[in-house]
Amino acid sequence: MRRREFIAVIGGAVAGWPLAARAQQPAVPLIGYLGSSSPSFDRPRLAAFLKRLAELGWVKDRTVRLELRWAEGRVELAREAAAEFVRLNVDIIVTAGTNNILAFKQATTSIPIVFAAAGDPVGAGLVQSLARPGGNATGLSIEVVGTAGKRLALMHDVIPTIHRLGIMGNSANRSVRDEIGEVQAAARTLGFDTVVSELRGVQDIEPGIEGLKGRTDALYVCADPLVNTNLSWINELTLNARLPAMHGSPEIAVAGGLMAYGADIPDMSRRAAEIVDRILRGAKPADIPVEAPTTFKFVINLKTAKAIGLTVPYSVQLLADEVIE
Repeated sequence: MRRREFIAVIGGAVAGWPLAARAQQPAVPLIGYLGSSSPSFDRPRLAAFLKRLAELGWVKDRTVRLELRWAEGRVELAREAAAEFVRLNVDIIVTAGTNNILAFKQATTSIPIVFAAAGDPVGAGLVQSLARPGGNATGLSIEVVGTAGKRLALMHDVIPTIHRLGIMGNSANRSVRDEIGEVQAAARTLGFDTVVSELRGVQDIEPGIEGLKGRTDALYVCADPLVNTNLSWINELTLNARLPAMHGSPEIAVAGGLMAYGADIPDMSRRAAEIVDRILRGAKPADIPVEAPTTFKFVINLKTAKAIGLTVPYSVQLLADEVIE
């Protein structure tokens, strides 16, 4: 064989090696991730999810790919993301919030869905049972209803003079409707009257808070992606109305709300990553039990308390996991 012909043959073989190698490599899994609220609110949760995923061997853009979308508390955006993820044929879907999960459940019965937080997964029809989900979805239950009484008790410790309580929540969210009922029941036990302000969209936030101003002694805000997306505005409105508010997401108190008690959602995001790891390694969502939160946080923002002229008893400050001064 002539030298030129030999070089041509070898050169052609070498050119083919990368293609052959790539053909033998397994496909990199694609995760469709829908943040339930705004990017600014949800990014710490996403960061916790990706960090734990990397610890388990799934490194973004190396051993796993990510399609990222934001719902901003709007179910129509969740439906758009669901249709897009199905079109992209993602390997697994990760999200939070009952309405978002339902949008994905309606879009696919085959792609695994992992929810980082859901209120009453059985009652909402997300799973058949907590122990045996039975379908293509599993994850973590946020237990917003079971903790409503605890929030109200803490609120009463901070503001023992409450006589009438305002309750604000997104009535389009089944979990919120259930939570409102539990708050009303707990308020009756403590001797409070209640006034409910229902949110159906962002347009109801300002008139809802203004309508409670002067009519109520305090405000209970139900946790929901719509609320989380608009937390800065809600905090500003309650501050201007000098209305002490209790929230269900600790992040809201960190961001300027007066106080909050609820599950540690970044921790739940880390645990959601562990469920994703199990599914990517062959487990079926139908066989993975729905988990409950293990860590709850009580956060008090003394800067906000001072701004509305409220003194938080020191005995209550001692109960807090975090006090912002």
